Amino acid sequence: NPVHKKVPVLVHNDKSIVESQIILEYIDETWPGHPIMPQDPYDRAMARFWANFIDDKCLTSTWKALFWTRGEEQRKALEEAEENLGFMEKELEKKKLFGGENFGFVDMVANSIAIWVAALQEATGKVVLTEEKYPCAFKWAQEYTCRNIIKETSPPRDHLAAFYKARMEMMEAMKDSK
Repeated sequence: NPVHKKVPVLVHNDKSIVESQIILEYIDETWPGHPIMPQDPYDRAMARFWANFIDDKCLTSTWKALFWTRGEEQRKALEEAEENLGFMEKELEKKKLFGGENFGFVDMVANSIAIWVAALQEATGKVVLTEEKYPCAFKWAQEYTCRNIIKETSPPRDHLAAFYKARMEMMEAMKDSK
């Protein structure tokens, strides 16, 4: 999307819709026969809360801890990531999925935790999301990536890990050349 410089972009009826959460809500409202969002207003509000929390807190702090920072800044980011993953863990304690038994909006938003964080961990050799510390979140991530629709539509983890490793090497080379 050249105007917003954002991905992903959904083009529908010659109109661009940007940002993952907004796209999912648009799909939910445009094709109501297969709901993505919970039907109950309170549950819908909570789904939006958790989706924002995962995007704004979990993912950001995890990326900082694994990829963007070094030294003391990285240590602080790791603490923040662990705290945020702890909240996510508590939310999943009595549920199979964020929506209970139904795969939905929050699970779709949290794909970055299941897919991208696993690849970052592989690329960096640093681990944040472990089965020992976060058994429910870890199990959720494992089951998420085993879904046929996810396997069919996501890049292979080894390809993502190789991509991140190359990016890290490029960033280090740029730092060294300064």
